[in-house]
Amino acid sequence: MSNAKFKTWLHEIIFGTEPGPGRNFDIFLIVVILSSVAALFIDSVASIHERYGDLLFGVEVFFTVLFTLEYGARIYCSPNRRAYIFSFYGLIDLLATIPTYLSIFIPGAQHLLIIRVFRVLRVFRVFKLFHYMSEANVLLRSLLASRRKISVFLVSVLTVIVVFGALMYLIEGPENGFTSLPQSMYWAIVTVTTVGYGDIAPHTPLGQLVAAMAMITSYAIIAIPTGILSAELIQESQRMITNRQCDSCKKFGHEKESHYCRHCGEKLPPPQ
Repeated sequence: MSNAKFKTWLHEIIFGTEPGPGRNFDIFLIVVILSSVAALFIDSVASIHERYGDLLFGVEVFFTVLFTLEYGARIYCSPNRRAYIFSFYGLIDLLATIPTYLSIFIPGAQHLLIIRVFRVLRVFRVFKLFHYMSEANVLLRSLLASRRKISVFLVSVLTVIVVFGALMYLIEGPENGFTSLPQSMYWAIVTVTTVGYGDIAPHTPLGQLVAAMAMITSYAIIAIPTGILSAELIQESQRMITNRQCDSCKKFGHEKESHYCRHCGEKLPPPQ
């Protein structure tokens, strides 16, 4: 087999997504990625690490060598090597191998291998799930459209937190655990977000009154970002609807990407 034919054959296997060797390779790759991530999680358990640490490290080295060879093969058979190397998947493929080598010089760096989980995003490409990405794009566009409103909301929340933190610092003081303004702001963040760890709590009646006001305020503002995003999602959904009319049933309100009428099934005219 000539070098050109070998590269073509290898490219079809590694980059192909159609049923056959290409899809089988990607499915195998996804299984290996999930296995390597599972091994990383297992190794983080102290009791297991003490007993099987060397074995799990050997498994990790095996996975790293495997991914390194795969990354090299992708570069070798890629028709545009520069485009692949600097693409999203190319960078993730590279970062999936570096932490193990770094751990030789920096202990604990291998835990950065959790970034390998991003490689599972290939499942969208393998199983033709790109229509889910269009739904994700709707959510992303809605978030971008509401970024100014959300920014104003976050600034307002930050102002409320500073006020409540400062009040609690003045009222309770270091003797009750509020040793500094940052510590008091931490309490305010925990309280306003309704998390309530309980590691710091007011002891004076006035401090408890301020805490009650902070809790009530949190319930008043917690629904605001949800309302902002919901409104933008509705507007984005409406923007996706076109005024194309079906020639058969004369109905309007079809999505931009629709090719057939959702009412009668007839082919729609192309969008204007």
